[in-house]
This record gives sequence, structure tokens and C-alpha cells, in this order.
Amino acid sequence: MNAPLNHPLPLLELDVLRTFVAIAETGSFTAASNSVFRTPSAVSMQIKKLEDQLGRPVFVRDARSVTLTSDGEMLLTYARRLLALNREAVSKFVMPDISGVVRLGSPDDFGERVLPSVLKRFAQTHPAIAVDVVIDQSANLRKRMAARQLDITLMTCTEDLTHPGVEILLTEPIVWAGAKGGCAYMREPLPVSLWEEGCAWRAAAVKALGSLGRGYRIAYMSAHTAGQRAAILADLAIAPLPKSFIADDLVELGAKDGLPELGNYRIGMAVATDASAPVKAAADHIRAAFDMFNETGRF
Repeated sequence: MNAPLNHPLPLLELDVLRTFVAIAETGSFTAASNSVFRTPSAVSMQIKKLEDQLGRPVFVRDARSVTLTSDGEMLLTYARRLLALNREAVSKFVMPDISGVVRLGSPDDFGERVLPSVLKRFAQTHPAIAVDVVIDQSANLRKRMAARQLDITLMTCTEDLTHPGVEILLTEPIVWAGAKGGCAYMREPLPVSLWEEGCAWRAAAVKALGSLGRGYRIAYMSAHTAGQRAAILADLAIAPLPKSFIADDLVELGAKDGLPELGNYRIGMAVATDASAPVKAAADHIRAAFDMFNETGRF
């Protein structure tokens, strides 16, 4: 529907477009409401206003999902461009002097699951700061940090040890993960998939199985989360994982399945003592991301 030539076109609000993009990316009004810090009803009102302005629907809703209409797909392209242009313009005035390179270390699991979304948002708010990422085991990342090869590093920490100079960002239960409908947990000896020595999840699993007196064999070993998931999904083994890693294709196993509790693990962050302004900005951004996870369960 074309607007009359003598009638001014409506101005799309960036705040409404931000909500629209959040819904398109999460596929859920509820999930989007968490990311934009609004109530679900407020999010619904924003989208109604947007659709009223455009004179056509942008989403198809049913009881289980939210999908874009063809007009919504077209709008998504424009919305992302408008939001990106706004961020670029504002950053020129709000943070004109913060630029540089940040060397960031992360374990594989969080490098795969968390960093993409965290770094995407950081790039949007700090376009003049480049982040170079190193993925490695926590023990090696500590060594790189001590050698001043990194400015910031995330690392897994055992619950019963102190780590000087490390700020704890997250404490989370470790659970046994198995394939949905799988039977690996019933086999004897128990087939487990573990990381190499020095992994906090491995240490918790070995200690718990030893305390229970449960026989086990290492059926699969990988330092990468993708490899671990492949072994679980193939029902070759079960594995210790953070509770938040349990997705729709995995199930949490426990005492009812004859398995011991594994306790908690922690994610810590170390920052160089002589941190530059870009490094401090990146560290603050990571803290905020974990704060959001602690509140909403989502990064």
C-alpha cells in the first residue's frame, strides 16, 4: 500500500526495529523480550505499532513459533542496516578515542557457544576495537596470560581451588549428558567421553565415579565440544557437561540412572594488570554478558 504523495511517510523508531530484529533472530517474543529488557506485552505492542505503520504483517504467529512474512524478511534487511548505521554514527561521538587491539583467550566450549554472540555485540558498540581470539585449554591460557601473550582470558576453574587474580563470572552445575533415548549409561563398564587431563569437568567426573565405585572406560576423548557432542549423540558414551549445555537433543542423567552428582564448576576471567582502555572496555562487556546470563539463562 503506497502512501499518498502529500502525506508524510511514518518514521520507523530504532527501538522498535531493535525489538523486531531480536524476535526475528530468536524466533520468540519471550526470548526477544529478555534481550531487549522489555516485558512480552510491551514487545507485542511494539510489533503491533510497527505493523500498523507499515500496513501489513511482519510475522506469522502460531502456538509454537514465530516466523517472518515475506514483507518481514524484506524489513529485516533494512532494519539491520538502519541499526548498524545508528551504532556507527553514535559511536563516532560517544567513544571516538577508544580504539586498538584486544588479545582474548577462551576455552573451546565457551569459544564455540558464547563468544560469537558476545563479540558480535561488542563489535557493534565498539567498532574501532579489534579482538584477536585464541582458543586453547584453560591451563595453556593461564600460561599465555602469565607470558603476557593475552590481555584477557576466560578459563574454567574448579570449585574447590582459589585462583589468584581471577574474577569468577559464573558458577554452574556439571551434569551427565546422554543421548535422548540412549542406553550408553546402562553399559558396564560405563563408557564416558572426557577431555584431557587438567579439565575441570573431567576431574569432577573421575572423582565422582571413584567415590561411587562405578567402573568406567574412556570410550571417546576430545578437547572440542563438537567432538564430545558427537560421541553423546551417537550413544557411544555419556559425558560431563555444564547444565546449560543440555539442548533438545540431549538429556540430563543423574541419581535415578545410577550416576553420581558432579558438583559445580566456575568460569573465571583474568585481565592484564596494566589493561588499556580497549581491554577494559572488552572486559566490562564480557562481565555484562555473564551478568545477563545469570539473570536470564541466555547469552
